[in-house]
Amino acid sequence: MAVRRPPDPHAATRPLDTLWQAGTLVWVVMAGEALALLLTLAPGGTGDRLAYFGMASFGIQWIFLTTLALLYLSRRHLARSGPVVVARVALVALLASTWLVVALAWGTLRELWPMPTGGWVNLALRLTAISLTVGLLGLAAFRAQWRARQLALRAKQAELDALQARIRPHFLFNALNTGIAMVHARPEATERLLLDLSDLFRAAISGRERVTLAEELGLTRRYLEIEELRFGDRLEVRWQVPGDWAGEGERPIPPLSIQPLVENAIKHGIEPSRSGGHVAVSLRSGPGAIAIDVRNSLPTGGRRTSAGHGIGLSAVRSRIQVFTGGEGGVEVSEVDGEHVATLTLPLQS
Repeated sequence: MAVRRPPDPHAATRPLDTLWQAGTLVWVVMAGEALALLLTLAPGGTGDRLAYFGMASFGIQWIFLTTLALLYLSRRHLARSGPVVVARVALVALLASTWLVVALAWGTLRELWPMPTGGWVNLALRLTAISLTVGLLGLAAFRAQWRARQLALRAKQAELDALQARIRPHFLFNALNTGIAMVHARPEATERLLLDLSDLFRAAISGRERVTLAEELGLTRRYLEIEELRFGDRLEVRWQVPGDWAGEGERPIPPLSIQPLVENAIKHGIEPSRSGGHVAVSLRSGPGAIAIDVRNSLPTGGRRTSAGHGIGLSAVRSRIQVFTGGEGGVEVSEVDGEHVATLTLPLQS
């Protein structure tokens, strides 16, 4: 199965992505030099301090850069991991880099570099203690920065919600026009449409911070029923929910998290297609997480609509990241001729 991922304009919300920025690399190098200077000026040092500074700087920079290299090589495996997992992996990578650099120094420089006081084993233990201390301080700083980012996401979420409040009338007008067109020919269907519409807007203005997954899927089902009435034969809806998922139905989720993904699927996959297409909603359990996939066929016989600013997708992604402390999220991809939006909820949020 071939998967092609389009560029993600929201990649900056992933914890690892800041490490590959030029500013971060400059700060890593400067922090390494500062640490080498502190070790050189520490009381109790003997010998040529300038030479000591050069060796300390050389070793520390190799340790830091090797850590970044290990994280870079692991970026695909960590792409969907939350900040807590990334922080722990970074600490392990820092310790592993320390041991690797010491081992390489012992193997290549032990004939050229005088035996450190206490021997190489003592040096390795001292460097491990320093790396552990620096790593723990780095984790504390990372945690503070991530919390600040979450506060910024909350502020951005408020802006997105306000913008979405101006966009929702578009769907309301489409639904009301559909009801007006059917009121004489299909009065029962019109009544169901109005009831579903009432449920949707009650959820939109309820102000609740969380609902159960079962409630959110039920709301999404009502939305799709309205769109089925509007598009008729042009829209095929597929539900792929396992029969034994009832225990997961009580899992909390922010309200209106799945419905905007379905709305995007219809707007960009069904509306521009002359022959219509399908929208599929599926639920699956993975290692430590629940995934909700919203798939839609790509437009045929028409032209694709532009992705615009991705307001709905950005709002859902921000809401899920704040709700799960950065452990959940939304990813998009194209798989076998379908656009796929995957919402991930950790089992323990």
